[in-house]
Amino acid sequence: MSGRLIICPTPIGNLEDVTLRVLAALRDADVVACEDTRRTRILLDRYGVRGRLVSYHEHNESQRARELVSLMRSGSVVALVSDAGTPLVSDPGFVLVQACVAAGLEVEVLPGPSAAVSALVASALPADRWRFAGFLPRRRGDLEGVFRSSETVVAFESPRRVAASLAVLAALDPDRPVAVVRELTKVHEEVVRGSAASLAERFAAAAPRGEVAVVIGGAPGDGGAVDSGPAVEAVRRLVEAGARPRAAASVVSELTGVAANALYRALTS
Repeated sequence: MSGRLIICPTPIGNLEDVTLRVLAALRDADVVACEDTRRTRILLDRYGVRGRLVSYHEHNESQRARELVSLMRSGSVVALVSDAGTPLVSDPGFVLVQACVAAGLEVEVLPGPSAAVSALVASALPADRWRFAGFLPRRRGDLEGVFRSSETVVAFESPRRVAASLAVLAALDPDRPVAVVRELTKVHEEVVRGSAASLAERFAAAAPRGEVAVVIGGAPGDGGAVDSGPAVEAVRRLVEAGARPRAAASVVSELTGVAANALYRALTS
């Protein structure tokens, strides 16, 4: 009988955020594949979980994926974890999941912590349409391309590069709303919200510390400011008639071409 792969999200800072289902999966798995066996052992020891750990990281993904698929074909259950958060989201796992699907093996995904989703919610920026950009690119042209997205963008960034990246955004659109979220779920968790220009200046004076996620509001539509335009008025009328603001903004966006995020912000500001 074939085994299966279980994707197990792990805490992004606070070990108490692990779910009961993930703990049960880790206890029952024949093998736990993890980025760093030492870090994963800390979590398992905290909850008295014994398990066979094998390393699975960006440098051995292809070889280890073949080995794990072979184990699963023999009936073993493999639990995949990353150092923190959900595997595959800026973490290893894609190669293994693809290999399992190609081999006809079951892949089960458990819900759990995600730094990208937590940062998005904490940012207070529109979450109806958004994209995850991984780590922000270093080349200015590529960075500007990310910042031109009409959707809310969630990205990771090195603390040392936060000010420089925001300065690039401020040159494009100094008033663009931004949230810099650091050390999520940890003792020194902090969310700093403001315009691109103000946050670029703030973090140029003192770089943030710890792990950082940056959330950037969507770029306005080609029609320029929309706070007094006919598109916003149409959204207001739909809301007054009983429509939900985000749904109304989405519909008007499709009809007018004005970015839904810009309409929503204009309506709620």
